[in-house]
Amino acid sequence: MFGRKRRNNEETGDDFVRNSTHTERTLTNDFEPSKAQVKRATRTRLCWALIASFCLLIAVVFLILVELGDTQVNSTLNQIYFIRLDLTNIIPVTVPDATLINSIAQTLGLHDFYTVGLWGFCEGYNGQGTVECSAPQTLYWFNPVEILQSQLLSGATIALPAEVNDILSLIRTVSNWMFGLFLSGACLSFLMIFLVPISVFSRWATLPIMMFTFLAALLVTVAAVIATVLFTIMQDAITSQTSLNIGASIGREMFVFMWIAAATSILAWLIMLGQCCCCASRRDVKTGRKRGSKKAWRNAETMGVGEKGPEERRGRFGRRKV
Repeated sequence: MFGRKRRNNEETGDDFVRNSTHTERTLTNDFEPSKAQVKRATRTRLCWALIASFCLLIAVVFLILVELGDTQVNSTLNQIYFIRLDLTNIIPVTVPDATLINSIAQTLGLHDFYTVGLWGFCEGYNGQGTVECSAPQTLYWFNPVEILQSQLLSGATIALPAEVNDILSLIRTVSNWMFGLFLSGACLSFLMIFLVPISVFSRWATLPIMMFTFLAALLVTVAAVIATVLFTIMQDAITSQTSLNIGASIGREMFVFMWIAAATSILAWLIMLGQCCCCASRRDVKTGRKRGSKKAWRNAETMGVGEKGPEERRGRFGRRKV
């Protein structure tokens, strides 16, 4: 009886030693995981990194549309503009009975409408559409006073709102900043598309990548805010003088595109911010700091518990084969 109890205690001790060895092997770095296990353990991190890259890709696509908007005579690109000035029914000072003329702007030498983009402006007539666009110019800013006065016929004059003349210097400065921010944000976002997936390898590499992603999102968002405020103020200033009968409308497509770019770039930054503290990197898995996905270790943990190792294989007649 005592011998049986002693034998049971020895078997229990052996099982405890075997289980302890197995537990230590799974929690420490006694063995090097295979490449397949490392990839499977960090698949979640890779998926989120690819989602962030896809968000940046969307931002770049819409930023390209913002950059190309209103740069040439094209039925699609001419619909992408910041603001549209409608001078069809403008009331001049020196033309008598101007309200009886069908298109007052054309009689003054002006076009019926003007649209403003990031690189220049376009002009056209009602019924014909856009007929001409200015040459693309870096750091472009829209000066309605200079453009309209240069196209007026000899002897014709119009009185533009005083608010427009007062904010011309502000329009120039803000437009230059907006141009630089949009272009810098597009270039940096394009670069980060290819750098973001590198964050799957190391958590230390994720930190600078996250910071540059934040910078790209900041550039695009600030540019979108500046454009929204600038052209909203310009619209209010132009339409405040009802005696001139000048119409001004914000370009819906342009504002939708630039805010989609800002939102997706911010989402990419938030994902990279989460990558700094969540989801195991491949370096974490190799060094044993984190295990990552449990599915990568499911087969390794069941080995020796649910399966028989090579020392437990049985022979043809049921004898245990060593």
